[in-house]
Amino acid sequence: MANPDRLAFVCPRLAGDGAVGGAETLLKNLALHAVRLGFEVDFLTTCAQSHFTWENTLPPGTREMDGMTVHFFPVDARDAGAFLRIQQTIDRGGPVSEQEEQLWLRNGVHSTALLEHLAQHATRYRAILLGPYLFGLTWFTALAHPERSLLIPCLHDEPFARLSSMKRLFAETAGCLFNSQAERELARELFQYPDHKSRIVGMGLEPFTANPLAFAQRHHIRAPYVLYSGRREPLKGTPLLCDYINAFRQRTARDIKLVFTGSGQIDAPPELLPHILDVGFVSETEKHEAMAGAVAFIHPSVNESFGIVLLEAFLAGTPGLVHAKSRVLVSQCRAARAGLWFRHYPDFETQLLYLLDNPEARDALGNNGREWVKNEYAWPVIEQKFLDALNALRP
Repeated sequence: MANPDRLAFVCPRLAGDGAVGGAETLLKNLALHAVRLGFEVDFLTTCAQSHFTWENTLPPGTREMDGMTVHFFPVDARDAGAFLRIQQTIDRGGPVSEQEEQLWLRNGVHSTALLEHLAQHATRYRAILLGPYLFGLTWFTALAHPERSLLIPCLHDEPFARLSSMKRLFAETAGCLFNSQAERELARELFQYPDHKSRIVGMGLEPFTANPLAFAQRHHIRAPYVLYSGRREPLKGTPLLCDYINAFRQRTARDIKLVFTGSGQIDAPPELLPHILDVGFVSETEKHEAMAGAVAFIHPSVNESFGIVLLEAFLAGTPGLVHAKSRVLVSQCRAARAGLWFRHYPDFETQLLYLLDNPEARDALGNNGREWVKNEYAWPVIEQKFLDALNALRP
């Protein structure tokens, strides 16, 4: 019999321990705050840390962590060749059969051991909260227990969202916890998703103070710099960012540096490399100092359901400069009155020059962002939204 105070969270990776990503961070933080609200929480995840290889690198088993029980299950053996072949077809917008979709889902990340565990214990949980939407582990888990599964989909406007498998996933599960109104509207467009089956929750952020001079002093940066934090890969737009900064330096003759925190290879023109500082993984304090000292936090991704790092930059008092095709990031900049957006390089150059040459306007945008996030994303606000969503969708 279900325990009204017991929840399961399912995510392919556990944030921390070498795994980093916005969706993973979101689910872990919601689980930790569910513990704070008095729920018993089981967090079900895999032994993988890399979202590229899905290799089992952590030991299976359970351990207690911050008041919740974390269960690590091994990832099934995968046919990476079949997965990549089908993924490339999907990426190009090519046709794939239902059988190919299933093959793609099974060979992305899947854990028979996790599903077997839930087959025995699912009825103990009031709800199973799981995401992001596009992984096989999420798909098979949700459709094994649709009546108690609540998706935290982190939905993007991308080819994967248009698969027939995803229409079924959204149609059959009990409900969705979206991160933003823009994400909810996308689900409505893609799946005719009804509002009564969803709520907007998101994630809370703790306010912080950061010295805006500390990062530049520590790393001997004597010119203005812009910052990107997170994974470096084409889907996140980082090659485009490097091309734009390189063009900006050449066209304007302005000495500006580009700072990266996070992980992944940086694809940049050779002439830009001396002007890039890659500090990799850093402490939260150093990341916040880097944000506070930047002219702008640049987020060139178009595939975001919730810009956590953008909101952190707002809290640091730094405006955002985001891609105009990201409806979520643009909506956050617009709602906070804390950022600008670019459609193409001419926009980018104009906006960055404006931020460099108008420090008072830049500071005003940063102050707007800080106050907006403090009001809209305080954890007590988000916790109440989470409780309201749970009561509405899994009473």
